[in-house]
Amino acid sequence: MSTKEFTNSENFGIKSWAEDDRPREKLMSKGRSVLSDAELIAILIGSGNKNESAVELSKKILASVGNNLNKLGQLSLNELIRFNGIGEAKAISIISALELGRRRKMFVNDKPSKIESSQSAFEGLYPYLADLDHEQFYTILLNRSNKVIDIIKVSQGGVAGTIADARLIFKSAVEKLASGIILAHNHPSGNLKPSQADIALTKKIKEAGVLLDISVLDHIIIANDKYFSFSDQGMI
Repeated sequence: MSTKEFTNSENFGIKSWAEDDRPREKLMSKGRSVLSDAELIAILIGSGNKNESAVELSKKILASVGNNLNKLGQLSLNELIRFNGIGEAKAISIISALELGRRRKMFVNDKPSKIESSQSAFEGLYPYLADLDHEQFYTILLNRSNKVIDIIKVSQGGVAGTIADARLIFKSAVEKLASGIILAHNHPSGNLKPSQADIALTKKIKEAGVLLDISVLDHIIIANDKYFSFSDQGMI
């Protein structure tokens, strides 16, 4: 970015910059990959405030979440509009863009073809459970070769938890003739440690699976970009 000297606190804005330094013009002339995260957000919000350009404001927003786009995607409308210069329209633009990015992840590889480890289960589930501000519960349905039949959302709840009904979990598994299932849910708090309710539910579902001849192979908890595997920890 070209150097500019400011004689007072007045914000001259992006339009006063050299054309090559403006995010929109840079995208058109050099391609989207050369833009920083802050510049891409600046394009979304269009303008800053009287003391900050759109890029400067975007840098401040990113700094508030440790420059982590996953955490940025978890900010609510009310959290975003606390920044000077971000009203509802700009906040909605940011939220919408990040939600589109989250949904796009679901179609990168569509569903994984086979689950061979907790890591591959995590990678298949991550697009569904990333960036959510509330809990959701999913199951991966598998055949005898651990090939994926389907990924099913069982339920969703609030920030503190969701109710996973064993009948709903096994309904799809029975209907689709699954031989095994993997349980999964997210922790919006970022805490990977399973709760006592998580542990009790896993035990209950595993016992029910024995009666139905459907193996419960793992329970994955996703928090931000990390995961906890009951199987890896010898808890299932």
